[in-house]
Order: sequence, then structure tokens, then C-alpha cells
Amino acid sequence: MKIRNDISLYIHIPFCVQKCKYCDFLSFSSLEEDRNSYIQELKKELQWKSQWASGASVISVFFGGGTPSILRVEQMEELLSLIKEYYTLTEDVEITMEANPGTLTVETLLQYQRIGINRLSIGLQSGDDQELEMLGRIHTWEQFERNYRDARKVGFENINVDLMSALPGQTIESYQKTLKKVVRLDPEHISAYSLIVEEGTPLYEDEILLEKLPGEELDRQMYQMTKEFLHAHGYERYEISNYAKPGYECRHNSVYWTGGEYLGFGLGASSFFKGKRFHNEETLFKYRFDGTPQDVEVLTKEDKMGEFMFLGLRMTKGVNVEDFYQKFGHTMEEIYGQVIRKHEKEGLLICENGIVKLTDRGLDVSNYIFCDFLIE
Repeated sequence: MKIRNDISLYIHIPFCVQKCKYCDFLSFSSLEEDRNSYIQELKKELQWKSQWASGASVISVFFGGGTPSILRVEQMEELLSLIKEYYTLTEDVEITMEANPGTLTVETLLQYQRIGINRLSIGLQSGDDQELEMLGRIHTWEQFERNYRDARKVGFENINVDLMSALPGQTIESYQKTLKKVVRLDPEHISAYSLIVEEGTPLYEDEILLEKLPGEELDRQMYQMTKEFLHAHGYERYEISNYAKPGYECRHNSVYWTGGEYLGFGLGASSFFKGKRFHNEETLFKYRFDGTPQDVEVLTKEDKMGEFMFLGLRMTKGVNVEDFYQKFGHTMEEIYGQVIRKHEKEGLLICENGIVKLTDRGLDVSNYIFCDFLIE
């Protein structure tokens, strides 16, 4: 397969020190020998799929999890060396690694920089130690702050901090304190999500904690506070739950939201490539890459148009009418005229200067709008 477009790579590291109570991601604790075996299979997959990406330029690499920083630096270096050998990386490639506080040291941070990682995404979630303990996190605020300052000390200039709101027992005051603490540290990027209690997680089974969940009104207040507070401190909201200083938007996630191509590696990792969506085996002891993608879904033109709209509308800059026409050979008015006018009347969407985008109110109720862009 020959391609000429830019592409992104996602590498899933499913291992954690312990699983958080709210987590429904494909992750678990493991023995060192399990990690070693996994890395060997991951290397085989990276090498095999490189032939698909022949002629493509890799603009971003993202190590997600799980907790990638739980691996030994030597293992991360093996993976990155293989990527650099078999893929063509742009000079300014963004290489992100997710990390949890409590798994970082000055020494490992220096080594991460040496091997080419240039963006850290640190999972704080809350600045309140009681809230962190309730969530089953392995760290305290003090550990996070020490790790963050160490990352700055060794030279990391692009750091994201993950936050969560609407936690059990959380108040508007405690959430505001978290925002203030984080902003004081001045990260380049902040991802701020409301907690979603997923079936099958320990939190879902904990009736006591469930009773302490903030009501819908308090959840909305926290959501509104996030927008206003971060905007006032120089963070522009560029996607529903993501805020960045100018020029520091996450390139990797933007590929997903703009319909770009990406290859996923590792347990359960998804790919979108050549109009097809497919993903890997989700059981650790069965994960063996033999060159055959699983559950291949060939997207129809209607599927692609729907995704172009509802993914692009997650971005505050919206979607370009001319881009739609160039991509699909139909005008946006022809396919979605009625839907657009409906939500314009509701004050949830605006169309001007060749751009269709959600209003602030529209971003707040985006799921309701997105459903209308799916073509049955």
C-alpha cells in the first residue's frame, strides 16, 4: 500500500501500577515478563505495518495507556528506535507520552528527552488528595507537583495536564482550587473532562460513592467555570474538552478530530487507514500480530461525511464548507442543509464565511447535535 498523506501513530501500553476506580480503558497491572513479551509483539507489529505507511510522513506519535511511563526507559527506547528506523518522521514530529505522577523521576525524565519524547501528558485528575484517594489514584498533589517541576527542570516545554470534574463528593470550591493550582504551574495544555461512570468499573458498583456524585446542575457549573477560568488565564478552548495556549494544541488528537489517517499498535488499538477502520485483539495472552487486521469496517461515503461533520464540529474552529465539497463532491447544503438550519434556529450552530461551527451553547449540548449528522 502506498500513501502520500501525513499519518499519525498510536502505541498502546496497557500496563498500570493499579487500575483506577473509574477506568474502563484496556489496562491492568502485570509482571515484568508479561511486559517483556508484550514489547516483543509490539515491535513485530510496528515493523510489519511500516510497509503500509511507505511514502507517508509521520507527524505525531502518541504512547497512551494504561501508563506508558511504567515501562523501563530501555523498552521505550527500543520502540522509538524501531519507529525512527521504519517510519519517516517529520522534523517537527510531536512525540507524546502519557505519564502518571509517582512513576517519574528526574533521571527517567532526562532519558525520555534523550530518546526523543518532546511532549508529556500527565494524569493529575484532581488537586485534592482526598479526591485522588477516592478515585484510586496512586499519587498525591505533592507528588504530581514534584514530577511536574522536575519535567520543567530537565527541559520539557510542552506539557499537558489531565483534569476531571463532577467527582463524588467534589464541590465547586474544591474544583476551583484544583484549577487554580494547575494554572499556577502554567502548563501549555489542559484537558478537562467530566467524570463518566462506566458500567463494569469499581466505581459503578460503589453505591456509597455513586450517591455522592454531583447533580446535573453542579456538573454544569463546573463545566462553565472551566471555560471561563481557563480563558481568563490564556487558555483557548479548541475542542469540547481541551484547552491550550496558542500554538500548543495537541497535534495527535487533532488528527482524529479532522478525519486524518492513523495506525494503532498494541492491545485493542484502533486504526483508520485507506477508508477502513480496524482494531487489534483485546485479550493480552492472545495478542499476536500476524498481519491480518481484525473487525475491518469499510466506511461508506455516508459514514465518512457523518464523521467529517461530527468530529470536525468538536473543534471550536468548526468545519470548512469548501473542504467538504472537495472531499465528497457534494455541497454541505445538499447533504446537511436542513440539519444546519434547524440548529441555527435553535442558536446552537452558526454558518458564516464558509465555516460551520457550534456556538458556546451548541458545544455544551454537542451530543444532541451530532446525532443529526449521522446518515442512516
